[in-house]
Amino acid sequence: MKLFDVYPLLEITPVRAEGSWLWDDRGIKYLDLYGGHAVISIGHSHPHYIKRLEDQLHNIGFYSNSVQNPLQRQLAEKLGSLSGYPDYQLFLCNSGAEANENALKLASFVTGRKKIIAFRKAFHGRTSGAVAATDNPKIVSEFNKGHDVVFVPLNDEGAFLRALDGSVAAVIIEGIQGVGGIHVPDSSFLQMVSAQCRANNALLILDEIQSGYGRTGKFFAHQHSGIKPDLITVAKGMGNGFPVGGVLIHPGINPKSGMLGTTFGGNHLACAASLAVLEVIENENLMANANRVGSYLMTGLKSVRGIDAVRGMGLMIGFDLPEELQFVRTTLLNTHRIFTGEAKPNTIRLLPSLAITMQEAELFLEALRTCVANFMVTQK
Repeated sequence: MKLFDVYPLLEITPVRAEGSWLWDDRGIKYLDLYGGHAVISIGHSHPHYIKRLEDQLHNIGFYSNSVQNPLQRQLAEKLGSLSGYPDYQLFLCNSGAEANENALKLASFVTGRKKIIAFRKAFHGRTSGAVAATDNPKIVSEFNKGHDVVFVPLNDEGAFLRALDGSVAAVIIEGIQGVGGIHVPDSSFLQMVSAQCRANNALLILDEIQSGYGRTGKFFAHQHSGIKPDLITVAKGMGNGFPVGGVLIHPGINPKSGMLGTTFGGNHLACAASLAVLEVIENENLMANANRVGSYLMTGLKSVRGIDAVRGMGLMIGFDLPEELQFVRTTLLNTHRIFTGEAKPNTIRLLPSLAITMQEAELFLEALRTCVANFMVTQK
């Protein structure tokens, strides 16, 4: 049997990782400023994370949600405390797409409506409802097109107000658009959306799958705007590589038996991994580090000649390259051995571990300056 060939793959095979670094099967060392799509939140192979999972494996790795699992309650309490949402409820699942799917479904249950407002350049996942709310026709099949979703431009108050009516079940918006190129909702826009959702009895879903878990210097990106959504979806950095996701649910939404469900969600190993992540974020002050190193990176990027439109918060950063510098990401990888992300057509994304050091950030900036300077020399 062959693999179903849907991924364009780099000719690199990582075999070991520690902190912000990877080693491939040839012994070549790489600085990781992408973390596998913002998944590596506390650094690769963190010793506390390893011990938490190892200890749990010696006890019990899995049983279904038909039995008591005290780790789920511990996780809910820790997440509520650290995130600033102690009164919310937690539904655990396996991925970001599944988290968004359940949030959309829950909004429809609560309101009795089906229309969804989403935003241009949004990415919410690949399951049926989540992909319908994703602004990429290439990954939306005919089967997915039956959902009632309206897309409006981000930060366009007039377009949003024209789309909002009494048939809207929910508005879904990313804390910061990731796949779309690191676009930040204006605080005033988020505040207006929140107020209008309340006025129209629609639920506000904040997709914090990439922008949450301390990445922006606060636990959630939307907390920079001072709003409180009805539903918050999480995944990626939640498990530092272990598949886990969740929905934080407003206390005013009442659960009913069978309303939501999952086989693997909230299993013992997923909870152990998630608790380890929260413990490390808290004990090592990683949100403060994300803010400090992120500010350093953004200041440094703005000083590099030829780099345009530096955007983001904390350690969720994007910047645009002019056409003549399109080679930079490839050169960073192949010559300087640094992983970065991209967003089409010309944006580089930085999503490193929240534990990245100033020295590691400076290594990247020096490599970037060298790439650009060498190009400038060849143009003289």
